[in-house]
Amino acid sequence: MGVLRVVQVVSRVLVARTVWSRLAPSLSYRSFSAEPLAGESTALVYTTHGQPSQVMKVETLQLPSLGDQSVLVKMLAAPINPSDINMIQGTYAILPDLPAVGGNEGVGQVIEVGNKVKTLKVGDWVIPRDAGLGTWQTLVVLSADDLVTLPNDIPLLSAATLGVNPCTALRMLSDFEELKPGDTVIQNAANSGVGQAVIQIAAAKGVHTINVVRDRPDLSQLIDRLKAMGATYVIKEETLRRPEMKELFKFCPRPKLALNGVGGKSATELLRHLQSGGTMVTYGGMAKQPITVPVSALIFKDVKIRGFWVTQWKRDHRHNDEALCSMLDELCTLIRAGKLSPPACTEVSIKDFHKAVDNAMKPYISTKQVLVM
Repeated sequence: MGVLRVVQVVSRVLVARTVWSRLAPSLSYRSFSAEPLAGESTALVYTTHGQPSQVMKVETLQLPSLGDQSVLVKMLAAPINPSDINMIQGTYAILPDLPAVGGNEGVGQVIEVGNKVKTLKVGDWVIPRDAGLGTWQTLVVLSADDLVTLPNDIPLLSAATLGVNPCTALRMLSDFEELKPGDTVIQNAANSGVGQAVIQIAAAKGVHTINVVRDRPDLSQLIDRLKAMGATYVIKEETLRRPEMKELFKFCPRPKLALNGVGGKSATELLRHLQSGGTMVTYGGMAKQPITVPVSALIFKDVKIRGFWVTQWKRDHRHNDEALCSMLDELCTLIRAGKLSPPACTEVSIKDFHKAVDNAMKPYISTKQVLVM
């Protein structure tokens, strides 16, 4: 997909005009169109940036009738991701104009199509191609070009959480190092949505994973759960700096690839364990601390420092349907084979969003909050 500002994406969403006019006292729907309304949507809307539980409200939005190239989608389920929280807080790399509907990921079902829509049909499951479409609402009118179909023979929660974390995991495992069975990947944030997807996809490819997690009261249960997913090793952050690591590398090779979702000291420790010529890919910064790269790692080990953002990958491939569909097909094949499961999820009604948002922001929460419509 080409690099666009979110507002350009949103501008193609037919409902956007109505959302803004509905919320702004000085505007009205009729000032944009005299077409009859197709229905109403219950949506989570924020008019200013801040803490989600404080700035988000449940609003009723009027929907326009369909255009020739648009579809009416009933949202089925939509997760709450860290990027969603950051967008509402105003700290994310891309921000929609306000007011805005929250949510960047989710699965919906097409219930009506415009006269000239050829790529979608009634009954199709669809997910957004890009961020910024506002998935935290019950009904939405979207351009057909902003959606991609998913098979409906996979579990609903797998479909709802497929577009961000599993895609990020697969791309990082595929695009930076040529990994072969028996190779090793090391990652922090191993209990995150991305981390769990990395464990499962790597295991399906025969790749070892060293998974770093923070110490916590239920550590033994977490270790058991990650190993049940296919994790080769699960260790605490503190272990990265201890002699036990030398013992570990007697049983598996040093990692070719390090995946960093934390930053700070944790990322620096990952770098120390990379093999010569290896790559560290940063996709998140939960510690909100910069990465310090040891000079020795650059000079004597020639490590590569890269970054990855799945939104940018999708935009770079905006006109390459084959690349996007091939990625989704590979993930769906793993899901059907029982080799890729969604993270443990807590389903919450959209009207009880305060509870879901608060839980999503708590440390050591092991379940993904998913809004169900």
